[in-house]
Amino acid sequence: MGLLDRFSFKAQAPKPNNDVAASLAPVPTLDIFYGIPTNFNFSATREQAMSVPTIARARGIICSSIAAIPIILRDKTTGARVDPPRVLNDPDPRIPGSASYVWTAEDLLFYGYAYWQVRSLFADTNRVREVERINPLRVSAFLNANSTEIEYYTVDNLAVPNSGINSLVVFYGNDEGLLRRSGSTIRAGAELERATAMYAREPFPTMVLKSNGASLPADRITKLLDSWAQARRTRATAFLNSDVSLESVGFDPEKLQLAAARNHIATELSRAIGIPAYFTDSPTGSSMTYSNATLAKESLLNFSLIPLMTSIEQRLSMSDFVASSTQAKFDLDYYLRGSAMERAQVYEVLNRVGALTPEEIRIKEEMTL
Repeated sequence: MGLLDRFSFKAQAPKPNNDVAASLAPVPTLDIFYGIPTNFNFSATREQAMSVPTIARARGIICSSIAAIPIILRDKTTGARVDPPRVLNDPDPRIPGSASYVWTAEDLLFYGYAYWQVRSLFADTNRVREVERINPLRVSAFLNANSTEIEYYTVDNLAVPNSGINSLVVFYGNDEGLLRRSGSTIRAGAELERATAMYAREPFPTMVLKSNGASLPADRITKLLDSWAQARRTRATAFLNSDVSLESVGFDPEKLQLAAARNHIATELSRAIGIPAYFTDSPTGSSMTYSNATLAKESLLNFSLIPLMTSIEQRLSMSDFVASSTQAKFDLDYYLRGSAMERAQVYEVLNRVGALTPEEIRIKEEMTL
């Protein structure tokens, strides 16, 4: 290399910059923030929520349905399908794509936010290539002085870049999340489940064994209670001598109306989640009849899935994932496809008017040899 070469340089083509900075993101509501940094002190925990069968069933239906729908890429101008980058349907190559989307949808439902951390970028386009889903409880957001914008994020109390590798892809939900919005109802449901389990173990009012003689030492009391509990598991009839008497305190499950209370909470939680009550088998919800069973998927889509799907679609359509001329969409044709007879009737009409050829129909039905 000559001396002049040391002071000369070759012009290099600038790398495309498609980073969507996570910094200076607007704060839609302070209900999700408690202090700086954020500590996500929600009114209910995920463990409490998932201990309630209604929430567990609703979460399974909503999140699993979203994860089962493939994401396609369409040209904004023509509507034609374009081959999507692998990251759209397989965000983290270490696990199935459905696993990433199940937990992403749950985060949006429970916390109001979902986070992916960028693990690698495409060298030619600088777009996201691989990500890892991050539990929202590991993320903190530091706000500006006016608490109107997020200046930067931390993961496990370590600051992360605002763009590029290790930065966060932030999915905005529609509200502060179920755990905050309906925390009191969730806690009530969890307490009812605990009460039901307690009465299942001891299906009687709280019983007190009272000594009529001298005070018993602690070890004698423990042995007496253990022997009493063991005897009740083998026979219903009990015998007490004059030294001990039995008193009942409280009410039995029937007087407490535990069944009615659980049914009421199940209906309220279905409303809070935004899913028709018959999907969670809530007794007070309208039953699914044959006439509306065929519309069940459309009802679930319109009432429960669309809000979460829209948040995911629009974030994946930003320039750090795909070209600005395209947009990511869930393939609703795949989700809403009817029975074989219904599809055959539709194909017959489309073929008759020249909209689809037999070869295209075979491709749609995966009948290609």
